[in-house]
Amino acid sequence: MSARQARQRGFTLIELMSAMLILALLAVLSFRGLGAVLDARAQVRQETEKWKRVAALFTRLQHDLQLSAPRPVQAAAARLEFSRFSAAEGVDAPRRVAYQLNENREIELWLWPGLDVAPNAQPVRHAVLGAVARFELQYLDAALVWVDAWPRSQRDPPLPQALRVRIVLDSGEDLVRVFALQS
Repeated sequence: MSARQARQRGFTLIELMSAMLILALLAVLSFRGLGAVLDARAQVRQETEKWKRVAALFTRLQHDLQLSAPRPVQAAAARLEFSRFSAAEGVDAPRRVAYQLNENREIELWLWPGLDVAPNAQPVRHAVLGAVARFELQYLDAALVWVDAWPRSQRDPPLPQALRVRIVLDSGEDLVRVFALQS
């Protein structure tokens, strides 16, 4: 076997090193791409969870407001407290409920055990949405004017015409929802 035939059978060291360099570059690029995909996936999961919590809050608030009883509302710019009837399905009990922003910047749902409870009865508190920068409530009066507190006088009906809720999240989103109330 001649020296020329022996050299044609295999790869040279430079050819092997070049191939290994190309494979190493492909591996690094693949790893970086996979890292970017995993980071994006985590971000999407986090955003999805945030919007699920926002949707759950608005769904719960709408449910409670649809069942609101024509009894006096105690409401200010940052707290809404009212009575609600039980649902037709019988899964809810008639009770007093409230929504308020706490010191941890969470919107809390307060649930009292019934409609007419002792003045010193403490509600059960549930944090329903965190990372809230602002929680504002406005009430539509009979003259179709938005006011910051309800009732403003003894002549006002027990419930306003509508409720406007504004939530500003820590991440900057500004959410506004208007709920019509039964009066």
